Amino acid sequence: MTTTTLDIGCGINPRNFFNAEEVYGIDVRDDLDKKIYRADLVIEPIPFADNFFDFVTAHDFLEHVPRIIYNPSRRNPFVELMNEIWRVLKPNGKFLSFTPAFPHAPAFRDPTHVNIITDETFPIYFDDKTRAASMYGFNGAFAIESQQWVGPHLLSILRKAPVPN
Repeated sequence: MTTTTLDIGCGINPRNFFNAEEVYGIDVRDDLDKKIYRADLVIEPIPFADNFFDFVTAHDFLEHVPRIIYNPSRRNPFVELMNEIWRVLKPNGKFLSFTPAFPHAPAFRDPTHVNIITDETFPIYFDDKTRAASMYGFNGAFAIESQQWVGPHLLSILRKAPVPN
């Protein structure tokens, strides 16, 4: 069976951290020759079917996704994106996030960084135990496989888990 990966916010070259056999990307412009599909993930869903990918990666991307917008009513784009990532991952699929995080200056320095991630964001809000983001509409669950600091970046690997009852 062929392994598939999706790199969200990929720019012109989708990354393949897990060495999958098929590589797809999403960005604000498409390049179908490179399997890059256009979607604005702040307001649009991931344009793939449920349980499609073995892996999803976000390299220097999540910090650009707002936590709250009004379009025209209140929405929670970061929570919605986490739902989408969970939806397109196969059971036990893995999500890798690599993002500048608090308390490091690069998390704040770029004026387009609107979503400050901490080392508690995933384990408290999107995990398979506490799932605190469920109060904001998160309907998935992730087992936290690992988190580590790489300079000012937080590298997190999450595994799609069944939603607890």
